[in-house]
Amino acid sequence: MPSVIGVDIAKHTFDIATLQANGKYRTKAKLANSEAGFRTLQEWLNKHSEAGAWVVMEATGIHHEALAEWLLEQNYRVCVLNPAQIAHYARSQLQRVKTDKVDAKLIAEYGERHQDELRPWQPEPRAIRRLKALMRRLADLQEIQQMESNRLEVADTSVQESIRSVLRHIEQQIEETLKAINDHIDNDPDLRGKRDLLTSIDGIADKTAALILAELGDPHRFTSSRAITAFAGLNPRLQESGKYRGQTRISKMGSSRLRAGLYMPAVCALQHNGAIKAMRERLRAKGKTGMQIICAAMRKLLNIAYGVLKSGQPYDVKLALAH
Repeated sequence: MPSVIGVDIAKHTFDIATLQANGKYRTKAKLANSEAGFRTLQEWLNKHSEAGAWVVMEATGIHHEALAEWLLEQNYRVCVLNPAQIAHYARSQLQRVKTDKVDAKLIAEYGERHQDELRPWQPEPRAIRRLKALMRRLADLQEIQQMESNRLEVADTSVQESIRSVLRHIEQQIEETLKAINDHIDNDPDLRGKRDLLTSIDGIADKTAALILAELGDPHRFTSSRAITAFAGLNPRLQESGKYRGQTRISKMGSSRLRAGLYMPAVCALQHNGAIKAMRERLRAKGKTGMQIICAAMRKLLNIAYGVLKSGQPYDVKLALAH
């Protein structure tokens, strides 16, 4: 029986597919992304897959989490892939048609071909999930605040008071959300300890520490500083072909929230963090541009954060300078 099942999951439904020995796919479409659909899936798996098979799906916001957790409870091996992996694989296979059923087949095919590379998924701890939800709500509120502030600048006088009323309400919501974030971290010994480690780094304050903790989750799941740099999409990507030598840019194939949240702390660290200031001078001497230096500072700051979280030791500028 097949050992890999591909799942293409959306908010309300999911499609499943598995590659059979004869080279054809067995599929089932539009199962409800709910307990009822999960039970239908279990019946299908009992008939058409081996015990302990891999069930492979993409990370789709939060829509995949309930199914992934349910499958773990049923003792299936679950692998949740970065959507960029499947998108890259689809391009390599010259896929021209995109439907839920086709995507489920593609995920199943990827899983079959890369079984040795599949890694078991585990749900994030509840404390991290709550912190992530609060941080993302804060970001949403701040985006709304900026939009309303922009409207106020050009609004007719007849609607300005309405906009100010909305802004006052949003400001109150932001204050309450910030308090909820700080209280949540203060009341959790593990998060509190990690926050204190992060804020020992020149350039990282409470809000940035909370963002790093929310986006990274358990730092021990990363095997190296290179892996954590790639997770944030801050890894350099050089464009070369024959004699052509393009510019080196960051890949941006990672957590956009983490990248955005590290920008201003990196700018601050360039002025106040000894290790990052030293790096700035080296890069200036090599003729690097201002934005290249800021991106390098973001990488360095993230790597320092990873180091203190892994070691459990506060920031030591002498140690950072040595690296």
